[in-house]
Amino acid sequence: MTLRTWLKLAAALIALVAGVSVYFAWRASQREQAQLKAELQATQKALTDADARQKARNADLAKILAGFNAKKAAIQKPEQVVKALPEVLPLPTPILDGIAGSAGVAKAPGSAKASVPTPNSNVLMPTADLKPLYDFAVDCQECRAQLSAAQANLADEQTKTKALTKERDSALQAAKGGSVLRRVVRAAKWFVIGAAAGAVAAKLTR
Repeated sequence: MTLRTWLKLAAALIALVAGVSVYFAWRASQREQAQLKAELQATQKALTDADARQKARNADLAKILAGFNAKKAAIQKPEQVVKALPEVLPLPTPILDGIAGSAGVAKAPGSAKASVPTPNSNVLMPTADLKPLYDFAVDCQECRAQLSAAQANLADEQTKTKALTKERDSALQAAKGGSVLRRVVRAAKWFVIGAAAGAVAAKLTR
């Protein structure tokens, strides 16, 4: 076989290997681009959904807080507090069946002085303490509502952070040349080309 024939065969082999390598590299690049696009779309959807949930949750929280403020503004008189207190401070047995000044202690026979309260006596409070007690109970409900919303918002923020981290890692991987398998294929391609070129050089030196 003549030198010219060897050169033609080597050139054809190099062209074939290069063409096949370029084709598979192009296919791999297309797949990676499609995968990256899909991940970007999934990330955007996750961010949009999380933002929508947070927006709706914050709007609901604002309505709840407004309702609590309306309660505190509407309930002012002691008798109103006594009636409304179980709604915001539920207890097995109401601590208030009346306001201060109602009978609630036992009196010793023949004595005008009050003795130790009986086990079934009502708890008496100054009327001035009723409104602060009611407002405090409402404030506790507000705090629970805010805590619940904050915990849910934190979960959504963690979801967004996770989605953005995955998007960043995918972009960095694509920027570095793709997956490990693709880098191995690329290295093998250049190895084959180098081997073919070496064979040509060896043939020329004979």
